[in-house]
Amino acid sequence: MTSRRDFLAHSASCAAHLALAAAAMPLPLRSAWARSTRGAVVAREPFGTLEKVAEGVWALVSDPFGGDRTTLCNGGLIAGRDGVVAIEGFFQSAGARWLAERARELTGRWPTHVALTHHHADHVNGVAGYLGEAPAPVLRATAHTQETALSRSTPADADRVAALRDVVMITVAQVSTIDLGGRTVRVVPRDGHTMSDVTLELDDPGIVFCGDLVWNGIFPNYVDATPSRLAKQVRALRRPRTTRYVPGHGALADDAAVGRYLAVLDEVERAARQAHAAGHPPAEAAAAFTLPPSLGDWRLFGKVFFERAFTAWDRELRGA
Repeated sequence: MTSRRDFLAHSASCAAHLALAAAAMPLPLRSAWARSTRGAVVAREPFGTLEKVAEGVWALVSDPFGGDRTTLCNGGLIAGRDGVVAIEGFFQSAGARWLAERARELTGRWPTHVALTHHHADHVNGVAGYLGEAPAPVLRATAHTQETALSRSTPADADRVAALRDVVMITVAQVSTIDLGGRTVRVVPRDGHTMSDVTLELDDPGIVFCGDLVWNGIFPNYVDATPSRLAKQVRALRRPRTTRYVPGHGALADDAAVGRYLAVLDEVERAARQAHAAGHPPAEAAAAFTLPPSLGDWRLFGKVFFERAFTAWDRELRGA
């Protein structure tokens, strides 16, 4: 179990956030989470399930509540005629290697590309797991993701450093694409959860890998968030009602789930603005805050998550 003090000290990663969430979740709900799937399961491990979302598209839905920290975040695979992109580096290199091996089983090839949606440790720490097979996949990330991940590395992280040195930069100024042969993935620069988030999107079928801009059933981590931008970008990534969404954490989502998530963000904003206008400090406001039961089971986790959200709103409203 991770203490509240440790969470606050090490919250540059969502890993601590998820550790506290796991500690707060009753055992029956942890078991229910592990059994919950939306797609056809093609592989299952203690750390999560690989679910087929569409032809040539699979989502790795991690279970952060069972104690296995191999992956922690969600990710996935998108395959075309000539290539396969693996999404996210995960928390441990064993997670990235496991996904790469599933890519070879399912498509006949090791990933040709790897895309990182942002810099938090549970999404990038294990990226070196994709190396070791020739040719090495092309790694795509924003400059901010590369710089931040490298800046917190130590000599013990030599493999990760080597993997992150050679990156094809994702520009934050415009949409770019990855041509997989008969299938083109749009790489869309965004912000809100961090200053340089990325989503990976398909039009036919409509699928969005959201990174941590979207969480489903777990109250989100606001540690590096600009809250007004977060809500704006979630609305911007929302597509036709038939679109399927792979959130950064939580089960696969549909339009209704994204709508509930937006309602959560809006409820936090309403309460945070009221607290700021009244001069109430974030910790005090968070202690008095609850989400309406109509929004679902987001209420499972401790008040520290609310405090982080109210602190982010207070920071933005003060112009800090």
